[in-house]
Amino acid sequence: MRAVRITRHGGPEVLERAEVAVPAPRAGEVLVRVAAAALNNTDLWTREGAYGRPGDPASRSGWRGPIDFPRIQGADVAGRVAAVGPGVDARLVGRRVVVDPALYDADAPDAHPVGLMGSERDGGYAEYVTAPAGQVHDVTSSPLTDDQLATLPTAYGTALGMIERGRLREGETALVTGASGGVGLALVQLARARGARVLAVSSAPKTGAVRAAGAHQVLDRARDVADQVRAAAPEGVDAVLDVVAGDLLGTGLPLLREGGRWVVAGALGGYQVAFDVRRLYLHNAQVIGSAMHTPAHFALLMELARRGAVQPVIAAVHPLEQAARAQRELSRRTHVGKIVLRP
Repeated sequence: MRAVRITRHGGPEVLERAEVAVPAPRAGEVLVRVAAAALNNTDLWTREGAYGRPGDPASRSGWRGPIDFPRIQGADVAGRVAAVGPGVDARLVGRRVVVDPALYDADAPDAHPVGLMGSERDGGYAEYVTAPAGQVHDVTSSPLTDDQLATLPTAYGTALGMIERGRLREGETALVTGASGGVGLALVQLARARGARVLAVSSAPKTGAVRAAGAHQVLDRARDVADQVRAAAPEGVDAVLDVVAGDLLGTGLPLLREGGRWVVAGALGGYQVAFDVRRLYLHNAQVIGSAMHTPAHFALLMELARRGAVQPVIAAVHPLEQAARAQRELSRRTHVGKIVLRP
């Protein structure tokens, strides 16, 4: 089969086209013919080795540790089941599916993701990929296109995990950073659907798209964000859903209301942060780390997908062979929505 893989860390030039054997599903696994694979920042950072390791933040690493090269990239897959391994119901063959890309630390609804397809195991930049049968979700009835379904696992899974861990409730005010990106737009849609008032931070040219996704008010990231938040929510916000971190996390904790939650799932603005810890304990605030989703979160997301209750925005579609070009496009961050590869 055709695949795109990396044999070392580096820039887009390390992505190489390859002809490799179609993987055989092992016991408890299925083989999925990939219809679409969406790109994520995790693809860039895994390729670059940018995640670091505990005690050594500058070391090159995949999502949760050293990568076993060569590695086929791609966490997000939509397609159809082509074959099943021993012990798997053969009636799955032919079903339209989305793959939960997480590798979990336990077989439980609230298990933590400790690995990721495309980093700790081969992913969807290929014509076929294997996955555990329990993590392949039947979405045959969904009105969403294959391209839209492929955008859901990492971006919407991460967003829903943030919202669930941040205990966002109807009637609360949420601040979404990086709102024009894949996770950001998902956060806006999902927070609005939950009945929250959504303040979103974006660049001025992307304001219309972010507002169309459901934001009640869009704040210009080129201006003082904290001042804009204070004007829009004088009593503070209940939850910050943050994929940027950096300086805003360091200076923005006073933007939280009493008992507010600041949920972090990215570090586009920088991973080294300093803040006044008194703003935490004096106001019963919380800073919560959120890595993707749990199995329960993902199951909830798939129910939304089957009903067409989310509407992912597709920025561009490229053939698999143009994976390097697609990753360059992603890194420029001039688009709105998700970039998708088709084998």
